[in-house]
Amino acid sequence: MKQKLVEVKNLKKHFKVGKKQLKAVDDVTFDIYQGETLGLVGESGCGKSTVGRTILNLYSATSGEVHYDGVDLQNGISKKDRKKYQSKIQMIFQDPYSSLDPRMTVMDIIKEGIKIHRPMMSDAEQNQVVYELLELVGLNKTHAKRFSHEFSGGQRQRIGIARALAVNPEFIIADEPIAALDVSIQAQVVNLLKELQKERGLTYLFIAHDLSMVKYISDRVAVMYLGSMVELAESEELYEEPLHPYTKALMSAVPIPDPDIELKRERIILKGDIPSPIDPPSGCRFRTRCPLAQDICAQKIPEWREARKHHYVACHFA
Repeated sequence: MKQKLVEVKNLKKHFKVGKKQLKAVDDVTFDIYQGETLGLVGESGCGKSTVGRTILNLYSATSGEVHYDGVDLQNGISKKDRKKYQSKIQMIFQDPYSSLDPRMTVMDIIKEGIKIHRPMMSDAEQNQVVYELLELVGLNKTHAKRFSHEFSGGQRQRIGIARALAVNPEFIIADEPIAALDVSIQAQVVNLLKELQKERGLTYLFIAHDLSMVKYISDRVAVMYLGSMVELAESEELYEEPLHPYTKALMSAVPIPDPDIELKRERIILKGDIPSPIDPPSGCRFRTRCPLAQDICAQKIPEWREARKHHYVACHFA
């Protein structure tokens, strides 16, 4: 039996916009098992990054629970314990250009977390850890004296990965870590993440747009639409037999390298625009663009259910 490392239950994160509420994340539930990679996909603005930041407590949840190794991180945790769990959960940010302080050297950027979470180490020991981390992510110790603007996008993201690893985390939230990189560099960074996972037994929440890359790195994949989770299944099954009409439309957009199959297959083109998360549709949020929509879809929110073994979906007609 796999052990649950992260449990997210009925998580909501709403932002106040004027007199209205923007429902960025609305009643999301999922688990992440130790040593696995859970991919999280969906269109821009669907709430993927907000889920990651709320798990890490960069945003305070409006309601719901986030359990890490059985401990509720949202409610009733002391400052001392929160610091302990902050070292176990780290984040790799999307933009390697804005997430690194331009006034700090690479040494200071990576060392910052070590100083906070491992204060008993001497300065020389901390420096040695930084050199080892740089070697681990494909850089070298001479890079430690440089500033972030002296590096390419791929190198900066490697520095971001080294910073995340500096406090020996168990769980890493990778928030679109390859979105700002050239295609040739993307594969290098994803392969590095896979190698680190194997060596260190890491667990990932991998947030991304690129469906092909998500399939490559993920054990299971969750699909979000307008703040809600619509489907969750093992990677192979989701890509071969998606159940939700939104997931089917997403998967039809993934290019197939065989030109004969690519020419014959039919793309599913969704009609209409994505509704505003400030004023989402009643019932099922996807109903305004769904080819299967009926009256019940406007009246009742679809139940999050296990349609097949380990395959969850929120749709009245899946």
